[in-house]
Amino acid sequence: MSYCLNLRCPKPQNPNNARFCSTCGSRLLLGDRYRALEPISQGGVGRTFLAVDEQATSKPHCIIKQFSPKNQGTNNAEKAAELFHQEATRLQELGQHPQIPQLLAYFEPDNLTEIGAAPAIVQSLITGQSLAQKLASEGAFSEAQIRQILNELLPVLQFVHEQGVIHRDINPNNIIRCSSTPLTNEEIKNGEEQLVLVDFSAAKFTTKTALARTGTVIGSATYTAQEQLMGKAVISSDLYSLGVTCIHLLTDIHPFDLFNSLEGIWVWQDYLTNPVSKELCQILNKMLDSVVRKRYQSAAEILQDINPQGHTTTIPATFIQPSYSQSLTPKSIIPIWTCVRTLTGHASSINSIAFSPDGHTFASSSADKTIKIWKADSHRPCCTFSGHLSLINAVAFSPDGRHLASGSWDYTIKLWDVETRELIDTLREHSGWIHAVAISSDGKTLASGSADKSIKLWNLKTKEVQASFCEHSGAVQALVFSPTGQIFASGSVDNTIKIWDISHGIQLTIEGHLDTVNSLTFSPSGRILISGSADKTIKIWNLGDGALLNTLTGHLEAVNSLALNTQGNTLISASTDKTLKIWHPSSGKLLHTLSGHLAGVTAVAISPDSRIIASGSQDKTIKIWQFN
Repeated sequence: MSYCLNLRCPKPQNPNNARFCSTCGSRLLLGDRYRALEPISQGGVGRTFLAVDEQATSKPHCIIKQFSPKNQGTNNAEKAAELFHQEATRLQELGQHPQIPQLLAYFEPDNLTEIGAAPAIVQSLITGQSLAQKLASEGAFSEAQIRQILNELLPVLQFVHEQGVIHRDINPNNIIRCSSTPLTNEEIKNGEEQLVLVDFSAAKFTTKTALARTGTVIGSATYTAQEQLMGKAVISSDLYSLGVTCIHLLTDIHPFDLFNSLEGIWVWQDYLTNPVSKELCQILNKMLDSVVRKRYQSAAEILQDINPQGHTTTIPATFIQPSYSQSLTPKSIIPIWTCVRTLTGHASSINSIAFSPDGHTFASSSADKTIKIWKADSHRPCCTFSGHLSLINAVAFSPDGRHLASGSWDYTIKLWDVETRELIDTLREHSGWIHAVAISSDGKTLASGSADKSIKLWNLKTKEVQASFCEHSGAVQALVFSPTGQIFASGSVDNTIKIWDISHGIQLTIEGHLDTVNSLTFSPSGRILISGSADKTIKIWNLGDGALLNTLTGHLEAVNSLALNTQGNTLISASTDKTLKIWHPSSGKLLHTLSGHLAGVTAVAISPDSRIIASGSQDKTIKIWQFN
């Protein structure tokens, strides 16, 4: 089959030897040489084809990458052109290396806005399994395999970095165990299979100007260092991504589940199923350090630590041996949740629930205009806050647990002292109902979202508005800060999610839901965002580029509230269909459905130790769930 590369062609399939498309009349040979045979993949800004070089004697297979944004238009065409130039330039500089795909040709139409036109590059075909595929088929890697990967790949990265290039998208899908070589056999080790680093579409040069300027956030967010998420990638950002790749391969657990945001540390060693030396653990932990200056600064430094005597396969004798409990990964631990208590203190619908940071208490707000603070162990109320003039939609604890913020339909936000049980202040700037409140991880900033379509950031020391954003076209229903506190997300009646930087405002708009976005939560690493909507779905997003990673379906009515535990491996959703659902977010697997409420479930929270779930409903009750 021949495949027409005209983006607008309604029927691109053609006979094998055709020269022109039978549907649109476009030439089928790119540059009168390369014939697209079939599509391999489609991404946000391009598509990839298996192709054949018709002019070469042996007619070898190759790859055509056509940079074609899903959403057509001038801006998207310009973005496609930018990425096209970027990868073509990087491959032209780096392609003469046996472990990097060789650039064979590139094509740039004169006018990118003309019908069907799109830039394209042709590169050598790399056949073999990616590390992601090998992980899926063979399970967790051993230390020997990880050392081999590092010894093979670090010299490639050293070469790339010495050319002044940062890859910016190192992950298991972009590392391939090659069964055919990108260059001739004379240029590699006698046909020995080797690792090849692919996909340089995200790569950028490391000029002083580039390093001093905040750039585009590119890369697979789960594997991406924090500075890169902020658009400030450096050479060690690649080393961080390689470190995350290694712990994913060692544990067979998605990195989403290997970071404890409460402690701000990686906990990958708790999930090992095979012994790993202390020496390798130290090396990987240094690669994973969140502080750039404490991380390895070059691939050569890592190679020196891995092979202190110049050996490449020796494994030291001292091991970290996983205990029995450590060998039980989240895949095999499925807690059975049961309702142990139903609390009936409120006189109307429960609208929100929040646990204190220490887990000793939780707060609930209601349409009865009150907030109640409950003891988590005895499930008894210890105090009631009154003062709002209408229903209370949202509550949030400060990071130290001493203060509580509440947002109401009376257009105000109130700040309460949990210890003295007194009202601290009332904030009045919104001109509509308050639907959401959130407090940053450093306790300095309060965010509020309102039916007036605005988000306001408050300085909690001065109690004054420090910023106001009005980018949504509908009421703001949900707010959440990332674990770092610098970034926050908002969800709206306009069906969109917006990602914001406290200092610089809106960074990204995410579309995909078909109805109001009611709830948002970040993964512990801050790299993944999860949203719940009135369209009955839960969506999991890559924060780096806003790409949709998964859609969870199962609820019969609106998803009103979400809660994610501190380990990031248990997601709870609450719905108008009267149920709670327990999910494993990395796999998207539904683990349990909890029933018992007599009306829609409007609020849910999970304790910091992940042992208690509290759910609130329109039936005026709070249910306490524990697992056995």
